[in-house]
Amino acid sequence: MTFEDILASASRNEVIIPDKWAQGRATFGGLTGALACERMQSVVSPGRPMRAMQVSFVGPVEPGTPVTLETELLREGKAVSQAMVRMVQGGTTRLVALASFGSGRESAVSVAPLPAPSAPAPEDCEPTPFIEGVMPSFAEFIEMRWCFGSRPFSGETHRDMGGWMQFREAPSGLGDPGIVALIDAWPPVMLSHLKSFAPNSSLTWSVELMDPRPEVKPHDWLLYRAEIDRAADGYGNTHAGIWNRAGELLAISRQTVTIFG
Repeated sequence: MTFEDILASASRNEVIIPDKWAQGRATFGGLTGALACERMQSVVSPGRPMRAMQVSFVGPVEPGTPVTLETELLREGKAVSQAMVRMVQGGTTRLVALASFGSGRESAVSVAPLPAPSAPAPEDCEPTPFIEGVMPSFAEFIEMRWCFGSRPFSGETHRDMGGWMQFREAPSGLGDPGIVALIDAWPPVMLSHLKSFAPNSSLTWSVELMDPRPEVKPHDWLLYRAEIDRAADGYGNTHAGIWNRAGELLAISRQTVTIFG
């Protein structure tokens, strides 16, 4: 199933995620985040773009087993809506997401974002081929081209990681769920500090989308750069920016990651 197929199937509030979208024993977190985003969008009034989403990965969402998506519109005010999704599998909660949607309003405050970091064009960066059994299964669907930091388990102690990203087979329309999925494709920066594999997983994830949305077409490359805020005691905290090829800020992402090594 393609990314679009999975989103479409979730409209019935239950989905079985194929093994190919796995990340270890769990489903790729970007896909579960995208599903949560799509479900919450479906219950909010039109014209209210998603401004922020917070995700708590309570337990692994296992591929190949039915997952129920319980969606609730918590409140709908004059300009802002709040929604929640709970993913339940095997009778237990595996993921909880909250999102805020809001229409624009007049304001005397207007501050431009900081410029995108300098990076070589995606055509000048080495492609990352999918290697089955070495890379997470979901990487078959998303291409990443490194231009910041080092790759996982290289033993390099850079504070940053990132580069260009896009779906290998572009969906007909990218939309917010597609952007959310791409953002989570990159491994945690801390893994580049290790010299050998160690289990790891996201504990919490927060995404903020800019509005009005900069233009993004399905085949466009997006630039991602994450930095470590702190890493100690088996946990790491990172923040990241995401830009389109014109250098316009598209999203901000924050993660708390657990590392067992």
